[in-house]
Amino acid sequence: MNLYANDLILFAHIVDAGSFTRASDLTGLPKSTLSRRLAELENVFGERLMQRSTRRLVLTEFGERMLEYARRLVDDTEAATALALHRQVTPQGILRVSFPPEYHELSLVQILSTFSRRHPDVRLDIDLSSRRVDLVAERFDVAVRVAAQLPDDNALVARRIITLHNGLYASPAYLARHGTPQNPPQLQSHTGLVLVTSAGDQQIWRLSRSNTEHWEGLPLHMLSANSVGLQQALAVQGLGIVGLSESFARPHVERGELLRVLPQWHLPQMNVWCVTPGRKLLPQRTLAFIDTLKEVLG
Repeated sequence: MNLYANDLILFAHIVDAGSFTRASDLTGLPKSTLSRRLAELENVFGERLMQRSTRRLVLTEFGERMLEYARRLVDDTEAATALALHRQVTPQGILRVSFPPEYHELSLVQILSTFSRRHPDVRLDIDLSSRRVDLVAERFDVAVRVAAQLPDDNALVARRIITLHNGLYASPAYLARHGTPQNPPQLQSHTGLVLVTSAGDQQIWRLSRSNTEHWEGLPLHMLSANSVGLQQALAVQGLGIVGLSESFARPHVERGELLRVLPQWHLPQMNVWCVTPGRKLLPQRTLAFIDTLKEVLG
């Protein structure tokens, strides 16, 4: 029996309207279509649902019993529609987000606390990992990534949230002990707090000034780690020179814990990206999270 729920719903609308004419106004379907769909439904059942006349519609005994199920479908459909509309307006459900492990620099605690206060019906599932997750296969809603550029991927949509401007910093105590470098080559005689890449290599310092002068290299003495947050903490303690984004270093500079080293020279800019699966319609919880990212990081 090939039974279609939509035909039962139309049957309920015809009965409640009291005529094919009013049912046509209610559903937006021509009377001929409603009559044909009802006849097809009766053919599927093998019984008449109602007796038709020019003045009235009279339900058969079978039609009265089937009307209970038809009206239940109408109620369930309206409830499903209300739920969908509510979800479009009110963010809710589970939101899976992938962050790089350097959550300190990305103000992750502030992002999550701000979002959770505003949207208590959303349950956050956070993954902190240096690996590049597969958003589609692993069913992540959002991935936050830090990179100058992202590889092309037709299955994903990348939105640039902010650009990080980076430089070198050291504590006043370190500079008092070891002196302040006046040019990039002098960095080689200092201790560098150097970031380790995901491939296990030390990240070379590439400095530029006015886009015309460039220098790259590494200090002879290095304390390397794969955590910007750790390197920043070590720099505050006077253990070396570190590369940080200006936004991340600013609070420490304002408190007098760090000073800019070679302020005319800059490390390469990095972008913070918000990556989502390439779907046309994003859930409200995802859109709300992107808005919170822009607000906090911007």
